[in-house]
Amino acid sequence: MPEASAGSVRVGKHDVMHDVVIVGGGPVGLLLACLLAQRGRDVAVLERRTERSGRSRAIGIHPPGLRALGRVGLEAEVRASGVEIREGRVTCRGRVLGSMSFVRAGSVWSLPQLETEAMLERRLAELASEALMHGVEVQGLRDLGTHVEVSGDHGGETVTLLARYVVGADGVRSGIRELAGLGWAAKPGRAHYVMGDTRDDTGEPSTALLHFEPAGVVESFPLPGGRRRWVAWVRRPLPEVGPMQLATIVAARVDGRFDPEAAGEPSVFEARQHLAERMHRGRVALAGDAAHEISPIGGQGMNLGWLDALLLDREIEHAIETGAPYEAFERYERTRRASAARAIRQAAFNMRMGAPAAGARLRVRNAAVRALAIPPFRAVLARAFTMRWL
Repeated sequence: MPEASAGSVRVGKHDVMHDVVIVGGGPVGLLLACLLAQRGRDVAVLERRTERSGRSRAIGIHPPGLRALGRVGLEAEVRASGVEIREGRVTCRGRVLGSMSFVRAGSVWSLPQLETEAMLERRLAELASEALMHGVEVQGLRDLGTHVEVSGDHGGETVTLLARYVVGADGVRSGIRELAGLGWAAKPGRAHYVMGDTRDDTGEPSTALLHFEPAGVVESFPLPGGRRRWVAWVRRPLPEVGPMQLATIVAARVDGRFDPEAAGEPSVFEARQHLAERMHRGRVALAGDAAHEISPIGGQGMNLGWLDALLLDREIEHAIETGAPYEAFERYERTRRASAARAIRQAAFNMRMGAPAAGARLRVRNAAVRALAIPPFRAVLARAFTMRWL
């Protein structure tokens, strides 16, 4: 691995040997920090941002993700703040192709990621008040065998932290992944979408609506506060997008229920898929989007990262107790790579189903959706949608 920057100095308490340094203070890094702090472990979280982005991102908390948040005492708060999505329905040209209830498989809870991160940050402050450091840009990483040295810039000053283990939870553009020399392999599944939130005028406050239209999928999901998120497939990135542009796209494909007057600024994104060629090296491991980039269509990425955190928490504790770090991380890698590969395949399937279709292809796709929406396939599909198999 590259060595830490020359001339780095230890300041304040940074000469302390932490049990774990987590790079990235998003939902995955914060959950892992809470889990470790609950065990009484000395954990430090380094977050590059000085304040959280208000940009619209993940909203879906699936049953495994809700259980993970419950491990740090947040399940009741999620239920109180979020909206329960109890069912889903797929249509095309106004005709229902299939519907399913999530009650038996477990409902999905809708809560903006910004609020989820705020909950986790408050919980971490309760467990370890000085664990989270904002404004730290990690620039160097050195695995010394017995421990890892992490160096970075904090407001123009170089800081160095020592830790028994380091976890990179710093997103798809992970600097830790690059510093650790871990490859990043592209996987099938790529598409462009435009997304925005507005008032919910559908009359379906607990239903996920998927419109598999010939011109491309339009999806919508309930949000807290009587609002709704809309996501629409587009052929290429739009040079300029505002509420009116998104409303026009929605109205051209489905009944016009996107109110531009009540909407925030939409965003355009490209869904891509990658998997790290390895999820650990020595005493450094990757988690969440740093380890696997999953299409957000279906809402799997954040929840998949939380399951990474649950297993890492157990394996790191085992490693500290037994002094056998490499075996622990190898078990983590085998388990979580397999789950990530399944999620990538499911997301690629979702994107293919939501792509434009006409003629025979449209008829075949709609027939497949109808088949999947009847027993016994309906129960399997509900289980996959709610991520019970990951």
